Amino acid sequence: MTEQMTGRKGPSGSERPERAATGPSPRDLAARSPHHQAARPADGPPHPAEAPLSAPGQPAPAPAGPAHAAPAPAVPGPAEPPRAQVTSPGKVRATGAQALVYALERVGADVVFGIPGGAVLPAYDPLLDSKAIRHILVRHEQGAGHAATGYAQATGRIGVCMATSGPGATNLVTPIADAYMDSVPLVAITGQVPTNLIGTDGFQEADISGITIPITKHNFLVTRPEDIARTIGEAFHVASTGRPGPVLVDIAKDAMQATTEFSWPVPFDLPGYHPVTRPHARQVREAARLISESRRPVLYVGGGVIKARAAAQLRELAELTGIPVITTLMARGAFPDRHPLHMGMPGMHGTVAAVGALQKADLIVALGTRFDDRVTGKLDTFAPGALIVHADIDPAEISKNRRADVPIVGDCREVIADLVAAVRAEHEQGRRPDLTAWLAQLGSWRETYPLGYGQPDDGTLAPQYVIQRIGQIAGPEAVYVAGVGQHQMWAAQFIDYENPGTWINSGGLGTMGFAVPAAMGAKVGRPDATVWAIDGDGCFQMTNQELATCALEGIPVKVAVINNGSLGMVRQWQTLFYNERYSNTDLHPSGTDPHPAEEPRKLAGTRIPDFVKLAEAYGCEGIRCEETADVDRVIERAMAVEDRPVVVDFIVHRDAMVWPMVAAGTSNDDIKFARGMAPDWGGSTE
Repeated sequence: MTEQMTGRKGPSGSERPERAATGPSPRDLAARSPHHQAARPADGPPHPAEAPLSAPGQPAPAPAGPAHAAPAPAVPGPAEPPRAQVTSPGKVRATGAQALVYALERVGADVVFGIPGGAVLPAYDPLLDSKAIRHILVRHEQGAGHAATGYAQATGRIGVCMATSGPGATNLVTPIADAYMDSVPLVAITGQVPTNLIGTDGFQEADISGITIPITKHNFLVTRPEDIARTIGEAFHVASTGRPGPVLVDIAKDAMQATTEFSWPVPFDLPGYHPVTRPHARQVREAARLISESRRPVLYVGGGVIKARAAAQLRELAELTGIPVITTLMARGAFPDRHPLHMGMPGMHGTVAAVGALQKADLIVALGTRFDDRVTGKLDTFAPGALIVHADIDPAEISKNRRADVPIVGDCREVIADLVAAVRAEHEQGRRPDLTAWLAQLGSWRETYPLGYGQPDDGTLAPQYVIQRIGQIAGPEAVYVAGVGQHQMWAAQFIDYENPGTWINSGGLGTMGFAVPAAMGAKVGRPDATVWAIDGDGCFQMTNQELATCALEGIPVKVAVINNGSLGMVRQWQTLFYNERYSNTDLHPSGTDPHPAEEPRKLAGTRIPDFVKLAEAYGCEGIRCEETADVDRVIERAMAVEDRPVVVDFIVHRDAMVWPMVAAGTSNDDIKFARGMAPDWGGSTE
């Protein structure tokens, strides 16, 4: 077994490896006989109890005595797969594939999204016998990866996807990269060609471990059956500890077919992997001191707070200090939208109050966030007068984009809890800042420049209204999953998020096609929750084949297609920055066929495809809505369907735009709340 540990990029853009990427690659070493590595105790959480005498998914062994073999069949049939045999207490003789399934059961995996193929087929045979793991057969490997991400985001558990070698594995690259950008705990298992074919350009061979080194937290290439169980345990440990992220386990076919001795628990072999979770007390005290001395502080909250399950601690800190809160796209729901201290979302399409709070702050307490370019705008103009307290579990993020005056490495839940205690100590010493003027200023901006939209003059549907009504009717307990584009921003803006884990989207990578499979995974993870996928007509056409999976597997997601007939966000940029030259953004035809076969073929108003018919073809309920008066009735009709997926085709105004907006590469000071309209920052507290 060979392996490679990768890390986040540091401030200079170079890799910060957790295990140095030196020497031959996994691909080069795979065919050699690897040296046995001494097992080392794990630093992670305790593992399940020792394996029972009988193998998982198999009946208990017969008592000792005469064999009771069934008579041989008269006609030879297919060879029966080998059955695991108990060899000693806590150990069974099993194939590598069986060891893989047994290990997945032991680490708590209950769902695997995947598609079988030649190289991974040995794993699918024992998977059929598992009573603990549900396999969901998707229609495309990208759907498997996004479904695993949706499951992980909705539940906080590790998502698992599986694919075969070559094209199956490379189809997982996009969801793996997506999970990496958004710090999602994901384990991707791929089959690989037999060891003797690795490096020979064998049929359906691809160096998936090499391909994914830059986009995985860690990856493994396993060539020996005895390494499979330990590797699965290590993969789950790495994916879920420290900064969460995707881990790839690539297993050679012959390793799955060979036999080994399976036992559990297994000791880990992860030298050098010791993520820091406890913050340094001195740094926390210094942060509390700055808070007590500030006059214009802001809590800048990122997705790390949700990953750390620290929403309750965040609220305690905000209410203790009275500091206003902004939540990034990945942190929607970490702090209640309706709370008076919440200023909204920052960044390119953030609220004026949130953007202004960052720009005018004298102290920014950044929690579980990374100063992304979509938040900061032009970096050298971002928050020019602010000191920075930056808390993150990944030391590579500290000072990567903006230098931290007080760096704190640690888990956000522990950091915030310690910060609450340190701030209380400051208060007991009489050091409590007066934020009255600051909160009044932010409140003024919030009231003067609220989120809003206009109704189209031609009577067509406003997409913002549709999404707002979905949120109001489905309520704050529902789970909302968005694709990427205008509809994603409107869903982030016009639905109130009161609870963590109710907003799922592709934030860092911006992956079109994310919504439908991710919603499927979220619904599998939280079957009692109402799950709405809010998608665009462009995104929807990339992965809507997973509706077949949903229909056949009994996963009743609800899909709202915000259908403006175009690639909406690209069209918005063409309107604003390319003189309304709409190059290749129209998705529906218009006019007549320029090359008629016999007579002109009228295309105006034609919808290709017809999403209602497509939904019905996939076994779903299909509904179309074109009138404002019908919106509530249609949403309520969709809410009432529980036995199959629902697709609602909302035909909306094609020229609606997302506002506010900070143009890419410009300063946040240049935010526009409507086309050609900028806020008046006069009278701000200085």
